[in-house]
Amino acid sequence: MSQRVLVLGAGNVGVFIGGQLAAAGLDVIFVGRQRVLDDIAEHGLHLTDLDGGAIEVTPDRFGLALTPDEPELADLVLVTVKSADTAAAVRSVAGKLRPGTPVVSLQNGIGNASVIREILPSCVVLAGMVMFNVVHRDNGVFHRASDGVVAIADDPVVDRFAGPFRAAGLPLRRHRDLRAVQWAKLLLNLNNPINALSGQPLREQLGVRDFRRCLALAQSEALAVMNSARIRPAQLTPIPPELMVRLLRVPDPIFRRVFGRVLAVDPLAYSSMADDLTRGRRTEIAWLCGEIVRLGEMVGQPTPVNRRLTELVRAAEAGDTRRYSGSRLLAELTTAAAAVQG
Repeated sequence: MSQRVLVLGAGNVGVFIGGQLAAAGLDVIFVGRQRVLDDIAEHGLHLTDLDGGAIEVTPDRFGLALTPDEPELADLVLVTVKSADTAAAVRSVAGKLRPGTPVVSLQNGIGNASVIREILPSCVVLAGMVMFNVVHRDNGVFHRASDGVVAIADDPVVDRFAGPFRAAGLPLRRHRDLRAVQWAKLLLNLNNPINALSGQPLREQLGVRDFRRCLALAQSEALAVMNSARIRPAQLTPIPPELMVRLLRVPDPIFRRVFGRVLAVDPLAYSSMADDLTRGRRTEIAWLCGEIVRLGEMVGQPTPVNRRLTELVRAAEAGDTRRYSGSRLLAELTTAAAAVQG
């Protein structure tokens, strides 16, 4: 009998991963917003990737629901909602899942798995991270726009579903210490607000030195407070995070020549935060830059750069449609940092 996978959060990542699993023959149920459900009910799923791959999944090969459908039948639950919606999403299945059901958080941020464990104490809750970008282009098209893997905390229960993920083209990279991976991914995700405020596609934005200098400021500040908190992020790239901060500042021609792989992103891809602002949704800024601000408060260390990025994104959420050039955003962040230092 095929494993049943309940996907709580039919957003870009949830639909792409769930769609790959459905294509591999798993019984997948998507729970999400009406707009997305209507789109994929009408058009099916067209899953494409940066490497030229394409998979078609007809609507009869997956289920759709506005609220969880028979959660007691789920063999695996994937939580892919925005971090702000985590508690509400998992409360919808509380007391209904079978004891021992694996529940995997595939979300940004650091603490979502802890939130889920409190609400679902009888389940096996694991943290995970999706290390690639997914773009929704409407008409059922979901495009993997960058390289990356699905990382997951190592646990014997992973053996139950590692094979189906591998068959679906989503091999799981198991980590004994996923917390270090989460902090490392958060460092990379500090580019999300910069990209959102720029209004430019990721590849274009990352190709501009002043925008990379903004990212270097945010990452340098984050690494400083992590160091004070004795948090050591994992090394997700061939270059250690501390060295990458310095190399982000090199001139554009050198960056393109040495770090071409960093720019191996679909030319039309934006960060998920940029997509949220475009669609008028709440962003996850509180679980990205806000996480650094909270950590700074815990260790008694100021974080003016990440705090200012948070303020600018909050203003954008409230209707500020300004888009920043690299030089203008850099000036905002350096001024904020100087005010604290001076």
